Amino acid sequence: MSEFNTMRAQRVSTTRAAEIDAGLRAHMNKVYGTMSVGMLITAAAAWAISGLATTTDPSAAVAQLPNGTLLNSLGGAIYMSPLRWVIMFAPLAFILFGWGALMRRASAAGVQLGFFVFASAIGLSLSSIFLVFTSYSITQTFLVTAIAFGGLSLYGYTTKKDLSGMGTFLIMGVIGLIVAMIINLFMQSPAMMFAISAIGILIFAGLTAFYTQTIKSEYVAHAASGDQEWLDKAAVDGALSLYISFLNMFQFLLMFLGQQE
Repeated sequence: MSEFNTMRAQRVSTTRAAEIDAGLRAHMNKVYGTMSVGMLITAAAAWAISGLATTTDPSAAVAQLPNGTLLNSLGGAIYMSPLRWVIMFAPLAFILFGWGALMRRASAAGVQLGFFVFASAIGLSLSSIFLVFTSYSITQTFLVTAIAFGGLSLYGYTTKKDLSGMGTFLIMGVIGLIVAMIINLFMQSPAMMFAISAIGILIFAGLTAFYTQTIKSEYVAHAASGDQEWLDKAAVDGALSLYISFLNMFQFLLMFLGQQE
């Protein structure tokens, strides 16, 4: 009888493990799917806004970039007026002060909508890359980032090593990176920008693996709760974390691989 009970317990355990694995795959697919939609929204918004901000008519231009691109009144407001500081720092302020409140108070659908609105705002702040860098170099850098991101995320998903300690160190590095970037806005040092870009690539590469492992671990820990609303929110939150890592790796790599117009 004891042997029978042991065998039954093993079958139950195996069945439960299979259910968790299937649920985890579905959860990760939702994370990556939500992230991908956010990236598409960002790219479309950036491309569209960059087109709306320029003109070929010299009489309608209010400013001209060093590469000769003419800006209309909208472009002047976005890229040349004090409004550019609001556009630059609004997404960061939302992540620091707004996202946590949204996660606590909104429904899963509301959290997902908030993420897509955030992705649109990022598109506005990133639109200038289409005025500065060639489309070929942007595409090339995006593909390089996608390959690196895929490998790093796969590592974070499959590794047995606990990356939580590394994650804490890297998040502290992000804070230092933000401070250095703000300082360099006033210093305008090419050497400092080079160092920031190199360090930024390493930090967000590590965070990609860390966030992937965290998303996986959190799902496994909460899978038995049956709280689908929490799991749906967690999928969007994970998508946001990976989206930010991808986007920052892309921007820092663009400093090295981007060819200017």
